[in-house]
Amino acid sequence: MGKFIIEGCQTLRGEVTISGNKNAALKLLPACLLTDEPVILHNIPAIRDVENTILILRDLGVEMTDLGGGSWRVHAHEVNKTELNAELAGRTRASFVFAGPMLARMGRVVLPIPGGDVIGGRPLDTHVQALTALGAGVNMSKRGVFEMAAPRLRGAGNLLLAETSVTATENAVMAAVLAVGETVIDNAACEPHVRDLCNFLNSLGARIEGIGSNRLVVCGVDRLHGGEYRVGSDFVEVGSFIGAAAVTRSEIRIRDAQPRNLGMIRLVYERFGVRWIEEGDDIIVPAEQELTIQEGLGGRVPAIKPLPWPGFPPDLMSIAVVIGTQAAGSILLHDWMYESRFFFVDHLTFMGARIVLCDPHRVLVQGPSKLFANPAGVPSPDIRAGMAMLLAALCARGASTIHNIQQIDRGYERIEEKLRGLGVNIERVAD
Repeated sequence: MGKFIIEGCQTLRGEVTISGNKNAALKLLPACLLTDEPVILHNIPAIRDVENTILILRDLGVEMTDLGGGSWRVHAHEVNKTELNAELAGRTRASFVFAGPMLARMGRVVLPIPGGDVIGGRPLDTHVQALTALGAGVNMSKRGVFEMAAPRLRGAGNLLLAETSVTATENAVMAAVLAVGETVIDNAACEPHVRDLCNFLNSLGARIEGIGSNRLVVCGVDRLHGGEYRVGSDFVEVGSFIGAAAVTRSEIRIRDAQPRNLGMIRLVYERFGVRWIEEGDDIIVPAEQELTIQEGLGGRVPAIKPLPWPGFPPDLMSIAVVIGTQAAGSILLHDWMYESRFFFVDHLTFMGARIVLCDPHRVLVQGPSKLFANPAGVPSPDIRAGMAMLLAALCARGASTIHNIQQIDRGYERIEEKLRGLGVNIERVAD
């Protein structure tokens, strides 16, 4: 599985270019099933979850051609299966978004409960609600296998999603673009990757209005044609590298950061004293940062919590914990979405962090703390916790070992190469 060995107390310098949005790529690839014409996608990150999605598509009979440089030609002219490979689908949460395009294209799909990060319960009820409203019959066996069928999907009229779920919104949109009639999706998610998916589908001939809002109007069309599209930058990776620069007091330039997607990230990071300068699509994080947590009104301990877009992204909560360990003051981080998000913080306390796990959803962080490498090494329990531990290792004294790094590889492209480019002494070692 491999491990990273990282020398701590290093200063980063130079520049890093951000990869394509992981969560956009994982939806645009299955969306190519909606047309039998070739599609070319650019800026697809070379990460494990994407590799697994490509394997699923190939197993379905889709012609996948690597054009190099993050570009792929996808041609779903012959889809010869309606059942996803259980072993492949079980590796990633994103496998469930095959439901919408498979129902729209094939009228049937069989898929297991998806895999992914172990950060808490992530129910699929809203997916089932949306697909059922579009006319799909959904059955779940005792083995945890979903069987869905719809001879022809029909517009749901007014569809109010039970929660602002990103993947349920994406599944509903992909199912609705070829349905007969109109679907108005209220309480829709509007994250940058949802916008990317909708803009991509429109470039293929779909009719989606309200992109970027919580109401999407999808008018079904008879067919989609081929096309070419570039995936936007990954704002979570941007937030991760900003965190890395902040905790190491380093100046770096982050290229293709797309600052327009960083509004709430900036507001929250400023609560820790983290700031940056915008230059076009780039940002510069200065070395001189006064990391001091801003108190709430009346001297109250401030609280950070994730919210649906344009709120603070839940995928940056783990990074925020590490930033908090290096900032002066106290801060409460409350992830109401996932009850296992913060179970990695005991490894930070072993490194010297002052953190109280109040309950499964909340941690109180008191900083600044001098961190020390754990001789026994630390794990990567999920993508974001693994990256958080990597940030902790960068500012800790001594050499740290991070195990189970395939979790980090699921969401961050060539992370050790990018860090080496910033001057970090990091080595990937096979177990």
